[in-house]
Amino acid sequence: MNYYALQIRTRSEEKYIKLFRALHPDITVPLYFPQRKLDIRRRGALIHSNSAIFPGYIFIELGEEEDILNYHWAFRKTDGFYRFLRSNQNITALADKDLEVVLHFIKKVGPIAGKSKVYFDEHARIVVVAGPLMGLEGKIIKVDKRKGRAKIKLDLYEDSFAIDLGFDMIDAPGMAGNR
Repeated sequence: MNYYALQIRTRSEEKYIKLFRALHPDITVPLYFPQRKLDIRRRGALIHSNSAIFPGYIFIELGEEEDILNYHWAFRKTDGFYRFLRSNQNITALADKDLEVVLHFIKKVGPIAGKSKVYFDEHARIVVVAGPLMGLEGKIIKVDKRKGRAKIKLDLYEDSFAIDLGFDMIDAPGMAGNR
C-alpha cells in the first residue's frame, strides 16, 4: 500500500471528505482523517471534543498498482484543496518515519485516539501501558498530570508540530495506592 498526504483547509477535513465522496461516488479509495479525543475544561464545565491529529491534512491509501495520477484532478477540483505533499508537481508517497507515524494513528489507534493508560515510575518517568501514546514515549516533550495530557512532537515532511494526547493515570504495578 502507498499512502499520500493531501493538504486542505484546516478544520474542514470532514467537510472535504464528504464533499469529495458526493462529487466522486465512483472513487472509493480509503481516505483517513485521524482525530484525538480531549476533555477541555471551560468555565468549570468539562467539554468533550474531537480535533485533528494532523490539522489540515487527510491521507489517501492506494494499492501498489494504483497510481495517484489517476485521481489527481478529482482531489484538486474539490473545494478546500491546497496541495499534495511534497508539491503538486512532485507528489510523493509517505515513507520511512512519516509513514510510520501516520500508520500508527491510522492502523493501530483507529479513527479517534482516546486516552492512554499510564503510570509514573519511581523516577517520575511516564510509563505507557495502553493507548495511542504506546510506542510514542520517545516523542513526549511535556506532561501535565493535572490536565491528564502529554504533549508529543510529531514530524511530517520536514515539518514539526506538537499535539496533546490525553491519558488516565493508573496505579503502578507493585505500588497500589501510591501516586
